[in-house]
Amino acid sequence: MSSTLRWFKSSYSSASGGECVEVAAGPQAVHVRDSKLPEGGPTFEVAPDVWAQFVGWAA
Repeated sequence: MSSTLRWFKSSYSSASGGECVEVAAGPQAVHVRDSKLPEGGPTFEVAPDVWAQFVGWAA
């Protein structure tokens, strides 16, 4: 699945990787993964409205 999604990480993340998450918006869910394990690592997904609430809370 991850090969069909377009993954993004924060512009505040350094080029060296570090402790970052990547997100990809799909039609039914927002997918989240660890940037250190991009292919084959664990992912989870949340509903778009739940993700928007989380981002609003975290910002």
